[in-house]
Amino acid sequence: MTLLATYFPITDPTLIFFVVLLIILLAPIVMSKLRIPHIIGMVLAGVLIGQYGLNILERDNSFELFGRVGLYYIMFLAGLEMDTDGVRKRSKHFVLFGLFTFLVPFVMTYVMALTILDYSSSASFLLGCIMASNTLIAYPIVCRYGLQKHTSVTLSVGSSMISLFMALVMLAALSGSFDGDSGWQFWLLFLLKFAAFCVGSVVLIPKLTRYFLRRYSDAVMQYIFVLGVMFLSASLTSLIGIEGVFGAFFSGLILNRYIPHVSPLMNRIEFIGNALFIPYFLIGVGMLINVRTLFSGIEMAWIVFLIVFFGTFGKAVAAYLSSLILRLSKADGNMMFGLTSAHAAGAIAMVMVGMRLEVAPGEYLINNDMLNGVVMMILFTCIISTMMTEHASKQIILQEKSHLTSEAPKDDDEKILLCVKYPDIAPQLLDLSTLMRNQRLKRDLVALNVVYDDQNSSTARAQGLRLLEHLQQQASAADVGMQTQVRLATNIANGIKHAFREFACSEIIMGMHVHTDINPRFWGEFIQSLYNGLNRQIVLTRFVQPMSTLRRIQVAVPSRAEFEPGFHRWLERLSRLAGQLDCRIQFHGRNESLALIAEYINNRHPNVRAEYTSMGHWNELPQLASGIAKDHLFVVVTARKGTISYKTALERLPDELQKFFSGKNLMIIFPDQFGNTKDDRMSFTEAQHHEEKSIYDTILRWIHRKK
Repeated sequence: MTLLATYFPITDPTLIFFVVLLIILLAPIVMSKLRIPHIIGMVLAGVLIGQYGLNILERDNSFELFGRVGLYYIMFLAGLEMDTDGVRKRSKHFVLFGLFTFLVPFVMTYVMALTILDYSSSASFLLGCIMASNTLIAYPIVCRYGLQKHTSVTLSVGSSMISLFMALVMLAALSGSFDGDSGWQFWLLFLLKFAAFCVGSVVLIPKLTRYFLRRYSDAVMQYIFVLGVMFLSASLTSLIGIEGVFGAFFSGLILNRYIPHVSPLMNRIEFIGNALFIPYFLIGVGMLINVRTLFSGIEMAWIVFLIVFFGTFGKAVAAYLSSLILRLSKADGNMMFGLTSAHAAGAIAMVMVGMRLEVAPGEYLINNDMLNGVVMMILFTCIISTMMTEHASKQIILQEKSHLTSEAPKDDDEKILLCVKYPDIAPQLLDLSTLMRNQRLKRDLVALNVVYDDQNSSTARAQGLRLLEHLQQQASAADVGMQTQVRLATNIANGIKHAFREFACSEIIMGMHVHTDINPRFWGEFIQSLYNGLNRQIVLTRFVQPMSTLRRIQVAVPSRAEFEPGFHRWLERLSRLAGQLDCRIQFHGRNESLALIAEYINNRHPNVRAEYTSMGHWNELPQLASGIAKDHLFVVVTARKGTISYKTALERLPDELQKFFSGKNLMIIFPDQFGNTKDDRMSFTEAQHHEEKSIYDTILRWIHRKK
């Protein structure tokens, strides 16, 4: 045993990293067998291998570095995945819960430390600040259940930032009082620096992000850029005098709308954080904990009990009282308590500040008993927080499933077909379909590449296979399943129709042809044949900049569009798109149509920021061009000939789009129609393309011939 002990603690960096990876791998497996949240396993493993346990690893600089990155990562993800629209709508709720979750445990702990533990007023004040703040250590559990935008979660995250900010400000005041810098000059300078940071971040980060995302699509560069913004914000807040976790959260909040939740970039951010940085942080927290102090005497156990009880009880009172006032469910109260009850690195940082404050020569504000009590408190609150959050997450999921079972349509046939040909357009189509799809159904996308069956078909087929392979990799990065097919056909439109029926798809998304002039072949060689021969929804798109940088979606809706069979399908897709991009959506149409659109969005997508503008006649369509900016998406809901919302003014749509909306982000939607597809009669003896000519086209050709 003595010989074995000579090899520990391990100092070789390679072996240290191997042991950490082994814990990250085995902790979830072991904890799942015991039905315990695996986050607890990470912390307990840190206790076991640390210097106060078996002394297998020494807490070297790697744990300090990766642990800090992991803490920043948790706060950054919390801001990145926060429901910003819910924050705007419930700002008063955030302030209420934030004040409660700070003041209640602060007052309780301060009074307890002052009266029962007989601490000084300064030490009691510091302990109150520690217990009033909290760390979102259980946030990865929420991410695993997909509840990041749930009301109770957003309330908890927002209130955590409020309580943390207030605790850090009060800590700065306490530290300033010891240094003699707590006068009005100190506070004026502090407020000026904080205001400059907030204003500079809100103004500069969005502009820089839009510039970068428009010009660089490389996955690695985008990820490094996002991390750079996070660390820069954390560093700046540290210079101001506030812990870097606030800057990390604030940067995530600003980048929220530029990184859609279902995008490949978000998937990479979450994957790397959950796989490495966050577990490293949890293990590092565990290595700080000395369980032996519990058995050092009755007095030490009594101190730990008081700190844990009053801090946790204060957070519980704040959470359940807030849920009662805000009329939330018991499960929401459990979630609010679970997320706000844990203390980790933030508490350690505050203790370290207290250990530097000298109250007398050789005597510091924080003594060993208080230090050990806070460290043990971290262990117990982490266990309480993770178990309560896990329990609340399951409760909320069960409630949502029972609600969806009673209201969800049972005949949802959603399956999106992507028609891809050009490598520069195909990734945009995949991003669009990813944002529009129903994540709850978890159905695969279908990517189709149709090539002409001619002498060049072998080369074209090889190019199509490479394109589809690239798309499949992109879809995998976003954790989206995809089926692919390269299809040979003598007629492109017929090849798409046959694949559409074989895969039992519900709609088609494809790119638009790019023309330099106005001509009769605006729809390209086969699109007109496709929408005339297929009665399902077809979406044509043209993007001139990344979708993540769009600020507004403007939709032109023809009169009587609400009577079309595909009305709810295109409205649902656009609502999902606006929700994922966190941008405003503005509908232009008749008041009768707008009333039904508003009712649908309010009932199904209440978080979508929708606006409604009356448009008396379709002839007003060109007038909308002046209000379409470069970072807007203009959507035209059109109609096929012979349908209830069709009008002769739609015949001028190609000319108007080319003349007034050139260079704009554009989407054209052909909604679902009743009836079977028109290509049922297609055979070798029947024509494969039926051109439907309108009176408008005939008159124009007659006028041109007379000239």
